Amino acid sequence: MDCRVLLIEDDAQIREVIRDYFTAQTQDCVDVICACSGNEGMERIAEARFDLAILDIMLPDVDGFALCREIRKESIVPVIFLTARGSEEDKLKGYLLGCDDYIVKPFSLAVLYAKVRALVKRAKGMVAAELLTAGAIELNPVQYTVSVGGKTLAMAPKEYTLLKYLMEHKNQVITREKLLISVWGYDFEGTDRVVDNHIKKLRRVLGAEGVRIKTIRKKGYQFTD
Repeated sequence: MDCRVLLIEDDAQIREVIRDYFTAQTQDCVDVICACSGNEGMERIAEARFDLAILDIMLPDVDGFALCREIRKESIVPVIFLTARGSEEDKLKGYLLGCDDYIVKPFSLAVLYAKVRALVKRAKGMVAAELLTAGAIELNPVQYTVSVGGKTLAMAPKEYTLLKYLMEHKNQVITREKLLISVWGYDFEGTDRVVDNHIKKLRRVLGAEGVRIKTIRKKGYQFTD
């Protein structure tokens, strides 16, 4: 399992220890690319493709939360927070922003490595997962793909996440506020109009199958099976 991991961490010793440990694991070929700040991390992401990102929260410029938010605007790559901030509030914020795991320092290198391997395998489609289906729509949560009638669709990360949430809650009426919190995070500063705009885009991408997303007046939306 070859993979490229982006490690964004301002502590040079931690960067070195993680990189050396991952490199020493002979069963895999894990290439760890390091960045010491949020801005440098975003430059690395713009330059090359990564299979997973490990983020510290307390960085000298852009904090890890803001960095995760930016990553999620463009990518569904697995994200692990590795941080000294271990409060329940911080953990919930991390997961709401779209992280896949949250590890508090001090940490076990073996556990971190095992979690990286598991998330990369899942993202690469090397483990089984239950497909989400409705009519001609098929969403693969491991390969991060959506197809209609067997044809794979080009879909932006936010539309994909929105569709996945709606399909996971079939036939339920979901308020715009709930969708904002679940897809954009509770600290999102926009209005619920952003939900309406993304629903329009999602319906357009789905074509004829877009009629499954029903507007429930004065409440929100419902994905019907």
